[in-house]
Amino acid sequence: MTDQSFITQEKLGWRFPSAFWTANAVELFERAAFYGMFIALVVYLTSKVGFTDREAGYVAACFASVIYLLPTFLGAMADRIGFRAALTLAFAFLAVGYFLLGAAPYKPAVLVSLGLIMFGGAIVKPVISATVAKCSDARHRARAFSIFYQVVNIGSFTGKSFAAPLREHLGLQYINYYAAVMAFIALVFVVLFYRNTEGAPSAKKPEEALRGLIRVLRNTRFMALILIVAGFWTIQGQLYATMPKYILRLLGEGAKPEWLANINPLVVVICVVPITHLFRRWRAENSMAVGLFIIPFSALSIAMSPLLEVLAGSSVSFGGGVTLHPITVTVIIGIALQGLAECFLSPRFLEYASRQAPPGEEGLYMGYQHLTTFFAWAFGFAVSGHLLERFCPDPKLLDPQAFAQWQAAISTGLPMPDAYANAHFIWFAFAGVGFAAFLALLMFKVVTAWIDRAAPTTAPAGTGDCS
Repeated sequence: MTDQSFITQEKLGWRFPSAFWTANAVELFERAAFYGMFIALVVYLTSKVGFTDREAGYVAACFASVIYLLPTFLGAMADRIGFRAALTLAFAFLAVGYFLLGAAPYKPAVLVSLGLIMFGGAIVKPVISATVAKCSDARHRARAFSIFYQVVNIGSFTGKSFAAPLREHLGLQYINYYAAVMAFIALVFVVLFYRNTEGAPSAKKPEEALRGLIRVLRNTRFMALILIVAGFWTIQGQLYATMPKYILRLLGEGAKPEWLANINPLVVVICVVPITHLFRRWRAENSMAVGLFIIPFSALSIAMSPLLEVLAGSSVSFGGGVTLHPITVTVIIGIALQGLAECFLSPRFLEYASRQAPPGEEGLYMGYQHLTTFFAWAFGFAVSGHLLERFCPDPKLLDPQAFAQWQAAISTGLPMPDAYANAHFIWFAFAGVGFAAFLALLMFKVVTAWIDRAAPTTAPAGTGDCS
């Protein structure tokens, strides 16, 4: 039985049932496993498995996008068989999937491995979130989810931090073994400590979820908003799709893209609460516009590395013996800007999106807000593969003379081969996506306001003050 004693307290507290803490421990290991693997996935697919950049982009696009669609349908299965059984099945899939991904770096086996990880992860997502909800009443739910979101960020930070030394000292496949160990530890936690929670309504059946998805896809206004915000997440997703290969190919295997990617969650954790508080009186769409205005400059800043190299030379000194390559400096600035933009956009997007739903269907529509990530990562990872192949190719594919020049450039700082002369053009392309998304949001505001004024008696969704 779920311990509900904390609900009877008059003051808000931090006491929750044991299932809540078990779920958060499980989430910590799951996120550490996933992000450790994910930050190195596209590198692994090309360096170890043998996919081209373009092929790796499509494989990763399918994996990263579909994993955000499946939870809606697999959540119903978890509700029927019980959360404990569902989590046991999920972490068995994950442990086997991660291990197979490292042990069998062959194309067919890798596709099977990613399929297991995809289904396992898609089961975990709704079950853990539902457990947090079930183990907290209305008064304590905000605190419960604040703990949950901090655990997610700690897991993400930890996984990416471990990925760098594992790749550098042991090899890419050991990142997947590490992920398998994390998933296995989570499985042990579930088997030994997790108990089914009670008291929540049943999840929708898969056919009901499918009908709901179709209804959402037919809502032109909502889908326009989803696609606009997907432009933001397309750039944010390049932390995993483009940045690792970009850094390793231009700076060498000693670079640590995994640690650079951690700048994003660090900025979000530090800044999201004060920014949300300071700008709480802004309309949600204005805060979103600031985020969409900042995000293309994150890509543009990374594209400025050749200019910084002209101005500062091959290294930038920060005093105290700290020197960084211009590419590293611009990537740090770009990722920090991504985190800042996320602080303006992400907390207010759900609020604004909920007002686009027809009355009485807010819950249905907010269940599909993750379509932003589905579209963003399907598009962003696929495009990334094409751009990398064109402007920042795999060094192993260069002709012998160019490859020798690349090796000399990495080890001595000599000029890179001509194949990398325009590598920074990749970020101009993504900056264009960001500017297009910003302009599209401005157009969306104008058009929807005009439509709402033209039909004032219908009390359209999307009106109302956000202060």
